[in-house]
Amino acid sequence: MIFPRAPLVEGAMVPRHPSQLYEAALEGVVLFTVLWILAQRQRTAGMLFGLFLILYGAFRFCLEFFREPDIQLGLFWGTVSMGQILSLLMVLAGLAAFIYARF
Repeated sequence: MIFPRAPLVEGAMVPRHPSQLYEAALEGVVLFTVLWILAQRQRTAGMLFGLFLILYGAFRFCLEFFREPDIQLGLFWGTVSMGQILSLLMVLAGLAAFIYARF
């Protein structure tokens, strides 16, 4: 998709992925459906919260590959954005919450 008001890159309009639509599908529809189905089952307190953090962080990490990095931050180590680093931290926090809820 070519966004009509996107900044020009080297004098040309560059096609970009519609990451907002990807986010709506994964972080909205898929995440909601999975959590809604699992909420109907018996579980211990905190498991659903941990699973939410794990799935949201994993989806966000993957979607960051399709987004432009922040201009002021750029990429770390040439490949990882700040959003991906924060998403990994969210996944780790979700794993900790999920494990804590299980035991």
